[in-house]
Amino acid sequence: MYELDEKIYLYLLLLLPLLALVFLYNLYWKRKKQREFGDLAIVRKLSPASSVFKHVLKFTVVIVALASLVVALANPKIGTKMETVKREGIDIVFAMDVSKSMLAEDVAPSRLEKSKQLVSQMINSLAGDRIGIVAYAGSAFPVLPITTDYGVAKMYLQGMNPGMVSSQGTSLDDAIKMATGYFDKDSKTSKLIIMISDGEDHSEGAQDAAEEAKKAGVKIITIGVGTEKGGPIPLRKNGTVESFQRDRENQVVVTKLNENSLKEIAKDTKGGYVYGGSTKEVTDY
Repeated sequence: MYELDEKIYLYLLLLLPLLALVFLYNLYWKRKKQREFGDLAIVRKLSPASSVFKHVLKFTVVIVALASLVVALANPKIGTKMETVKREGIDIVFAMDVSKSMLAEDVAPSRLEKSKQLVSQMINSLAGDRIGIVAYAGSAFPVLPITTDYGVAKMYLQGMNPGMVSSQGTSLDDAIKMATGYFDKDSKTSKLIIMISDGEDHSEGAQDAAEEAKKAGVKIITIGVGTEKGGPIPLRKNGTVESFQRDRENQVVVTKLNENSLKEIAKDTKGGYVYGGSTKEVTDY
């Protein structure tokens, strides 16, 4: 099976028979003149370079070369099939909570590492969909624009940490606004934001941002990571836990999963909420 990019050049092959006729006529004319000159056998001895075989061989080489050139200009592609394929995938933006509360270890190995595992497994289940990544804490930070390069996405994913965003806290509204801005407004492709968080929201405009996302044709699925019992936020140095984060009263801060805020955001966009305790449940959702 083959394709020709420039079929029009094949019309040049029609010139080859004309060249052959011209060659044969020229050969006939020379032979006729040789006969007029004298005995043909004597003429051949006097002019050995006028061999008919040599003339035919040279002409054949030229014709083959010209034919090969024409075929090359037509640019044949053997074994390939070129066709336009309409993509029917989904554009997905993963909004990752990287606030310090995500360092809590009430789920193993930590909320943040569990979130990375979940997103990585979700990426593995995709085929042809475009993905982007947004990080957020007290503000949102663009990590990766929408792409089909899953390998690069996973590389950026593994490097995500609380130090990426200078302002701490959890601003779900900033994350939703930035993630919504990733999408092409004119595209008919389905648009989805997947938010992974413990739900501790220190902003007040998350539901308003979700409403704006809905107007833009964006659905939001929220994934809760953490437990209702919660856990302290470890402060590490060189990989070793030295202490736990404390509040102004010097009490150890216990951060808990707030599913309600995540469920409300998903509900506002007619999306859905899933608890991130089971990787299988998340990828099957």
